[in-house]
Amino acid sequence: MVEILEAGLAPHYVPYPDGWALQRRIHAEVLAGTRADTLIVLEHESVYTAGTRTQEADRPRDGIPVVDVDRGGRITWHGPGQLVGYPIVRLPEPIDVVAHVRRLERVLITALRAHGVDAHQIEGRSGVWVHGPLSDDKIAAIGVRVEKGVTMHGFALNCDNPLAPFRQIVPCGITDAGVTTVSEVTGASLSPRDVVETVTAAFASEFAAVAA
Repeated sequence: MVEILEAGLAPHYVPYPDGWALQRRIHAEVLAGTRADTLIVLEHESVYTAGTRTQEADRPRDGIPVVDVDRGGRITWHGPGQLVGYPIVRLPEPIDVVAHVRRLERVLITALRAHGVDAHQIEGRSGVWVHGPLSDDKIAAIGVRVEKGVTMHGFALNCDNPLAPFRQIVPCGITDAGVTTVSEVTGASLSPRDVVETVTAAFASEFAAVAA
């Protein structure tokens, strides 16, 4: 059983520090056994988050706040039009973080298929990808942390968000690929609220199967 917690979708954008505090609170409850595994879904106010591998040269200077976080990876952007999901789940033993990331990728690929997007995984790279005109383009980023067997952080699915902030950085440190959105791929305007039900349903199905 997975609980879905909708913490704020447009027009109610969640400041990143508030979302991070919510993650920590839910993490403590799942760890203590007082709460079921939980997927938090939300949209953030515009922010860059810098993972533990971020280099000083990665940091943008465009005035958007940069928050240092305790997930892996380098820098990325979150903001309106992007569906962010924070799965706070207890992983089965033995802990396999890569398998957790692959499951999140499968969830998003399944959900995107329902919206007419043919997405895929790339061996050796995290995230969800689509074939672009010049390269594979990332449509969803994934970055996680596992503390005492329970996960934090998660995925960010580009729905109808602007792509300009990504041009201020090298997203996730990858220089040979682009970034796209569900709306750009489909030619239809699809917001986080338009896709959240398919994403949460795919998540519940995948993680119920894992728990079983």
